[in-house]
Amino acid sequence: MVPHVSTRLAQELEVAKTVARAAGDIVTASYARVVESDVDEKGSNDFVTKVDHASQKVIVDGLRRAFPDDFIVAEESLLPGTNDGRDPRKRRWYIDPLDGTTNYIHAYPVFAVTLALEIEGRLMVAVTYAPRDREMFHAVRGQGAFMNDAPIHTSRLSDHNRILLGTGFPFRARHLLDIYLKSFAHFFTQARGIRRGGAAALDLAYVAAGRLDGFWELTLSPWDIAAGVLLIEEAGGRVTDFFGGETYLESGHVIATNGLLHDWMCEGIAGIFPRDGNYSKP
Repeated sequence: MVPHVSTRLAQELEVAKTVARAAGDIVTASYARVVESDVDEKGSNDFVTKVDHASQKVIVDGLRRAFPDDFIVAEESLLPGTNDGRDPRKRRWYIDPLDGTTNYIHAYPVFAVTLALEIEGRLMVAVTYAPRDREMFHAVRGQGAFMNDAPIHTSRLSDHNRILLGTGFPFRARHLLDIYLKSFAHFFTQARGIRRGGAAALDLAYVAAGRLDGFWELTLSPWDIAAGVLLIEEAGGRVTDFFGGETYLESGHVIATNGLLHDWMCEGIAGIFPRDGNYSKP
Protein backbone atom coordinates (compact mmCIF):
# COMPACT_ATOMS: atom_id res chain seq x y z
CA MET A 1 0.00 0.00 0.00
CA VAL A 2 1.24 3.51 -0.80
CA PRO A 3 2.54 4.96 2.51
CA HIS A 4 0.80 8.34 2.28
CA VAL A 5 -2.53 6.64 1.58
CA SER A 6 -2.11 4.44 4.64
CA THR A 7 -1.29 7.47 6.79
CA ARG A 8 -4.31 9.36 5.50
CA LEU A 9 -6.65 6.46 6.17
CA ALA A 10 -5.20 6.08 9.65
CA GLN A 11 -6.16 9.69 10.33
CA GLU A 12 -9.67 9.11 9.06
CA LEU A 13 -10.00 5.93 11.09
CA GLU A 14 -9.05 7.76 14.28
CA VAL A 15 -11.57 10.51 13.58
CA ALA A 16 -14.25 7.88 12.90
CA LYS A 17 -13.46 6.08 16.16
CA THR A 18 -13.48 9.34 18.10
CA VAL A 19 -16.88 10.49 16.83
CA ALA A 20 -18.32 6.98 17.26
CA ARG A 21 -17.24 6.93 20.91
CA ALA A 22 -18.65 10.42 21.47
CA ALA A 23 -21.95 9.37 19.91
CA GLY A 24 -21.89 6.17 21.94
CA ASP A 25 -21.56 8.21 25.14
CA ILE A 26 -24.70 10.15 24.22
CA VAL A 27 -26.57 6.95 23.43
CA THR A 28 -25.60 5.17 26.65
CA ALA A 29 -26.32 8.22 28.81
CA SER A 30 -30.01 8.05 27.87
CA TYR A 31 -30.32 4.26 27.70
CA ALA A 32 -33.50 2.96 29.40
CA ARG A 33 -34.65 6.56 29.90
CA VAL A 34 -36.49 7.14 26.62
CA VAL A 35 -40.16 8.10 27.00
CA GLU A 36 -42.84 8.22 24.31
CA SER A 37 -42.58 11.98 23.97
CA ASP A 38 -38.96 11.46 22.82
CA VAL A 39 -40.06 9.28 19.90
CA ASP A 40 -41.30 10.25 16.44
CA GLU A 41 -42.41 7.94 13.62
CA LYS A 42 -40.59 8.68 10.33
CA GLY A 43 -42.56 6.09 8.40
CA SER A 44 -44.47 2.87 8.90
CA ASN A 45 -42.83 1.14 11.88
CA ASP A 46 -39.72 3.31 11.45
CA PHE A 47 -38.85 5.42 14.47
CA VAL A 48 -36.44 8.17 15.50
CA THR A 49 -35.65 9.59 18.93
CA LYS A 50 -34.06 12.75 20.25
CA VAL A 51 -31.03 10.60 20.98
CA ASP A 52 -30.68 9.70 17.27
CA HIS A 53 -30.56 13.39 16.41
CA ALA A 54 -28.10 14.27 19.19
CA SER A 55 -25.85 11.36 18.25
CA GLN A 56 -25.92 12.33 14.58
CA LYS A 57 -25.05 15.94 15.35
CA VAL A 58 -21.92 14.86 17.21
CA ILE A 59 -20.85 12.63 14.32
CA VAL A 60 -21.58 15.13 11.56
CA ASP A 61 -19.97 18.02 13.42
CA GLY A 62 -16.86 15.95 14.08
CA LEU A 63 -16.55 14.78 10.49
CA ARG A 64 -17.09 18.25 9.09
CA ARG A 65 -14.44 19.75 11.36
CA ALA A 66 -11.91 17.14 10.25
CA PHE A 67 -12.96 16.73 6.61
CA PRO A 68 -14.99 19.79 5.59
CA ASP A 69 -15.11 18.85 1.90
CA ASP A 70 -16.60 15.38 2.42
CA PHE A 71 -20.15 14.47 1.48
CA ILE A 72 -22.21 12.85 4.27
CA VAL A 73 -25.11 10.43 3.82
CA ALA A 74 -26.96 9.97 7.10
CA GLU A 75 -30.10 8.25 8.29
CA GLU A 76 -31.67 11.24 9.98
CA SER A 77 -32.20 14.63 8.32
CA LEU A 78 -28.89 16.32 7.53
CA LEU A 79 -27.70 19.57 8.98
CA PRO A 80 -27.74 22.47 6.50
CA GLY A 81 -24.65 22.62 4.35
CA THR A 82 -23.57 19.01 4.76
CA ASN A 83 -23.56 18.54 0.99
CA ASP A 84 -22.60 22.10 -0.04
CA GLY A 85 -23.17 21.07 -3.66
CA ARG A 86 -19.96 19.04 -3.85
CA ASP A 87 -19.56 15.91 -5.93
CA PRO A 88 -20.69 13.01 -3.67
CA ARG A 89 -18.78 10.46 -5.75
CA LYS A 90 -15.36 11.53 -4.48
CA ARG A 91 -15.54 11.07 -0.71
CA ARG A 92 -18.72 9.95 0.96
CA TRP A 93 -19.40 9.04 4.60
CA TYR A 94 -22.34 6.78 5.43
CA ILE A 95 -23.48 7.19 9.04
CA ASP A 96 -26.14 5.74 11.26
CA PRO A 97 -26.09 7.43 14.67
CA LEU A 98 -28.21 4.72 16.30
CA ASP A 99 -28.77 1.46 14.46
CA GLY A 100 -31.42 -0.52 16.33
CA THR A 101 -33.60 2.40 17.40
CA THR A 102 -36.63 0.23 18.17
CA ASN A 103 -34.46 -1.95 20.40
CA TYR A 104 -33.16 1.18 22.11
CA ILE A 105 -36.64 2.57 22.72
CA HIS A 106 -37.53 -0.62 24.56
CA ALA A 107 -34.20 -0.83 26.43
CA TYR A 108 -33.39 -4.00 24.50
CA PRO A 109 -29.57 -3.90 24.60
CA VAL A 110 -28.75 -4.47 20.92
CA PHE A 111 -27.81 -1.27 19.10
CA ALA A 112 -24.79 0.44 17.63
CA VAL A 113 -23.27 3.54 16.08
CA THR A 114 -21.87 2.89 12.60
CA LEU A 115 -20.06 4.86 9.91
CA ALA A 116 -18.02 4.17 6.81
CA LEU A 117 -16.01 6.18 4.32
CA GLU A 118 -16.27 5.53 0.59
CA ILE A 119 -13.67 7.08 -1.73
CA GLU A 120 -14.41 7.12 -5.46
CA GLY A 121 -16.83 4.24 -5.13
CA ARG A 122 -14.75 2.00 -2.83
CA LEU A 123 -15.41 1.53 0.88
CA MET A 124 -12.14 2.35 2.61
CA VAL A 125 -12.76 2.88 6.35
CA ALA A 126 -15.39 1.29 8.60
CA VAL A 127 -16.32 1.65 12.26
CA THR A 128 -19.19 0.00 14.11
CA TYR A 129 -19.35 0.68 17.84
CA ALA A 130 -21.56 -1.19 20.32
CA PRO A 131 -21.43 1.21 23.29
CA ARG A 132 -23.20 -1.03 25.81
CA ASP A 133 -20.60 -3.76 25.27
CA ARG A 134 -17.74 -1.32 24.58
CA GLU A 135 -16.93 -3.21 21.41
CA MET A 136 -15.31 -1.16 18.67
CA PHE A 137 -15.17 -2.94 15.31
CA HIS A 138 -13.03 -1.29 12.64
CA ALA A 139 -11.47 -1.98 9.27
CA VAL A 140 -9.31 -0.16 6.74
CA ARG A 141 -9.10 -1.37 3.15
CA GLY A 142 -6.17 -3.75 2.80
CA GLN A 143 -5.29 -3.71 6.51
CA GLY A 144 -7.62 -6.28 8.08
CA ALA A 145 -10.55 -6.12 10.47
CA PHE A 146 -10.40 -5.66 14.24
CA MET A 147 -12.48 -5.61 17.39
CA ASN A 148 -11.02 -3.48 20.18
CA ASP A 149 -7.80 -3.48 18.12
CA ALA A 150 -7.51 -7.30 18.13
CA PRO A 151 -7.70 -8.99 14.70
CA ILE A 152 -10.98 -10.71 13.83
CA HIS A 153 -11.79 -13.27 11.16
CA THR A 154 -14.89 -14.86 9.76
CA SER A 155 -15.74 -18.42 10.75
CA ARG A 156 -14.53 -21.38 8.71
CA LEU A 157 -17.68 -23.48 8.85
CA SER A 158 -18.91 -24.89 5.56
CA ASP A 159 -21.40 -27.50 6.80
CA HIS A 160 -24.75 -25.70 6.83
CA ASN A 161 -26.07 -28.12 9.44
CA ARG A 162 -23.66 -26.55 11.95
CA ILE A 163 -24.04 -22.86 11.17
CA LEU A 164 -25.71 -19.94 12.94
CA LEU A 165 -27.28 -17.36 10.63
CA GLY A 166 -28.50 -13.85 11.27
CA THR A 167 -31.37 -12.11 9.53
CA GLY A 168 -33.69 -9.13 9.73
CA PHE A 169 -37.39 -8.74 9.02
CA PRO A 170 -38.50 -6.36 6.22
CA PHE A 171 -40.11 -3.96 8.68
CA ARG A 172 -40.03 -1.06 6.21
CA ALA A 173 -41.55 -3.20 3.44
CA ARG A 174 -44.19 -5.43 4.99
CA HIS A 175 -45.62 -6.21 1.57
CA LEU A 176 -42.52 -8.43 1.15
CA LEU A 177 -43.16 -10.38 4.34
CA ASP A 178 -44.58 -13.47 2.63
CA ILE A 179 -41.65 -13.95 0.27
CA TYR A 180 -39.18 -13.16 3.05
CA LEU A 181 -40.78 -15.84 5.24
CA LYS A 182 -40.15 -18.37 2.47
CA SER A 183 -36.46 -17.60 2.70
CA PHE A 184 -36.62 -17.84 6.49
CA ALA A 185 -38.29 -21.26 6.28
CA HIS A 186 -35.69 -22.42 3.75
CA PHE A 187 -32.71 -21.55 5.93
CA PHE A 188 -34.46 -22.48 9.19
CA THR A 189 -34.81 -26.07 8.06
CA GLN A 190 -31.14 -26.35 7.07
CA ALA A 191 -29.08 -24.28 9.52
CA ARG A 192 -28.40 -25.04 13.17
CA GLY A 193 -30.06 -21.79 14.18
CA ILE A 194 -31.16 -18.31 13.12
CA ARG A 195 -31.01 -15.11 15.16
CA ARG A 196 -32.72 -11.78 14.58
CA GLY A 197 -30.97 -9.08 16.60
CA GLY A 198 -32.65 -5.99 15.18
CA ALA A 199 -29.49 -4.03 14.33
CA ALA A 200 -28.12 -4.97 10.91
CA ALA A 201 -24.82 -3.14 11.43
CA LEU A 202 -24.09 -5.34 14.44
CA ASP A 203 -25.21 -8.49 12.63
CA LEU A 204 -22.69 -7.75 9.89
CA ALA A 205 -19.96 -7.02 12.43
CA TYR A 206 -20.75 -10.36 14.06
CA VAL A 207 -20.29 -12.12 10.72
CA ALA A 208 -16.88 -10.46 10.47
CA ALA A 209 -16.02 -11.64 13.99
CA GLY A 210 -17.17 -15.21 13.37
CA ARG A 211 -20.09 -15.00 15.79
CA LEU A 212 -22.50 -15.51 12.90
CA ASP A 213 -21.62 -17.58 9.85
CA GLY A 214 -23.94 -15.74 7.49
CA PHE A 215 -26.62 -13.07 7.27
CA TRP A 216 -29.33 -11.99 4.85
CA GLU A 217 -31.85 -9.16 4.76
CA LEU A 218 -33.68 -7.06 2.20
CA THR A 219 -34.57 -3.36 1.82
CA LEU A 220 -31.82 -2.14 4.12
CA SER A 221 -30.42 1.38 3.77
CA PRO A 222 -26.82 2.06 2.71
CA TRP A 223 -25.86 3.36 6.17
CA ASP A 224 -27.01 0.02 7.65
CA ILE A 225 -24.69 -1.92 5.37
CA ALA A 226 -21.63 0.11 4.43
CA ALA A 227 -19.38 -0.44 7.46
CA GLY A 228 -20.29 -4.11 7.70
CA VAL A 229 -19.35 -4.77 4.08
CA LEU A 230 -15.77 -3.63 4.62
CA LEU A 231 -15.50 -5.35 8.00
CA ILE A 232 -16.54 -8.67 6.46
CA GLU A 233 -14.35 -8.38 3.39
CA GLU A 234 -11.31 -7.49 5.49
CA ALA A 235 -12.10 -10.37 7.86
CA GLY A 236 -12.04 -12.87 5.00
CA GLY A 237 -15.72 -13.08 4.13
CA ARG A 238 -17.90 -12.10 1.20
CA VAL A 239 -20.83 -9.74 0.65
CA THR A 240 -23.14 -9.51 -2.37
CA ASP A 241 -26.67 -8.58 -3.25
CA PHE A 242 -29.24 -11.37 -3.59
CA PHE A 243 -28.04 -12.21 -7.08
CA GLY A 244 -24.29 -12.29 -6.48
CA GLY A 245 -23.71 -8.70 -7.61
CA GLU A 246 -22.57 -5.53 -5.89
CA THR A 247 -25.77 -3.46 -5.86
CA TYR A 248 -26.37 -3.96 -2.13
CA LEU A 249 -25.96 -0.26 -1.23
CA GLU A 250 -28.52 0.69 -3.88
CA SER A 251 -30.97 -2.20 -3.51
CA GLY A 252 -30.61 -2.82 0.21
CA HIS A 253 -30.70 -6.59 -0.40
CA VAL A 254 -27.65 -8.24 1.12
CA ILE A 255 -26.13 -11.68 1.66
CA ALA A 256 -23.05 -11.72 3.87
CA THR A 257 -21.10 -14.86 4.74
CA ASN A 258 -17.76 -16.30 5.75
CA GLY A 259 -17.23 -16.95 2.03
CA LEU A 260 -17.50 -20.73 2.30
CA LEU A 261 -21.29 -20.56 2.57
CA HIS A 262 -21.86 -17.84 0.02
CA ASP A 263 -22.77 -19.86 -3.05
CA TRP A 264 -25.08 -22.03 -0.95
CA MET A 265 -26.92 -19.00 0.46
CA CYS A 266 -27.15 -17.32 -2.96
CA GLU A 267 -28.60 -20.50 -4.46
CA GLY A 268 -31.18 -20.67 -1.69
CA ILE A 269 -32.22 -17.06 -2.22
CA ALA A 270 -32.29 -17.44 -6.01
CA GLY A 271 -34.81 -20.25 -5.67
CA ILE A 272 -37.18 -17.93 -3.80
CA PHE A 273 -36.58 -14.43 -5.22
CA PRO A 274 -36.91 -14.32 -9.03
CA ARG A 275 -34.34 -11.97 -10.52
CA ASP A 276 -37.04 -9.94 -12.31
CA GLY A 277 -39.14 -9.44 -9.18
CA ASN A 278 -39.92 -6.08 -7.58
CA TYR A 279 -38.52 -6.06 -4.04
CA SER A 280 -38.36 -2.32 -3.46
CA LYS A 281 -39.75 -0.43 -0.52
CA PRO A 282 -43.32 0.88 -0.95
